[in-house]
Amino acid sequence: MTGRNRRQEAGGRRQHKSKLLSAHRVFLVAAGFTLLELMIVISIIIILAAVALPQYQKTVMHARETVLKDDLFRMRSLIDQYAADKGKLPQSLDDLVTAGYIREVPKDPITDNKDWNIDTGEDPYSTEGGSGVINVHSSSSDVSTEGTPYSEW
Repeated sequence: MTGRNRRQEAGGRRQHKSKLLSAHRVFLVAAGFTLLELMIVISIIIILAAVALPQYQKTVMHARETVLKDDLFRMRSLIDQYAADKGKLPQSLDDLVTAGYIREVPKDPITDNKDWNIDTGEDPYSTEGGSGVINVHSSSSDVSTEGTPYSEW
């Protein structure tokens, strides 16, 4: 190859290389999203979140109410079982824990505390006419999705 051919070949390589680089730059610029496209996508996500959030909150409240009903049913059953086994009503919910009927007093899922309202009354099993826990209710003053106060459940 002569010196002239080498220069032409080198020049051709440079042109080819610059064409590739400029095509690469065009590709990089064209690969991004416009501001309008991003705003549309963000708007759609916000609309979907606004629709889904109330349904999620409703589902969470329904789950809490279901847990409350189950906890009340179990504690009332354990109070009856304690009374049948011991021949007297428990004096508090802690007596159920001490006697091994329940591991721990559950939290009220509505208030998220162990602050149950207990009804005490005359013990029909006692020969001495004592009293004890006859019923348990939630201490929440809120109204359920059914329209009744939790404290009446």
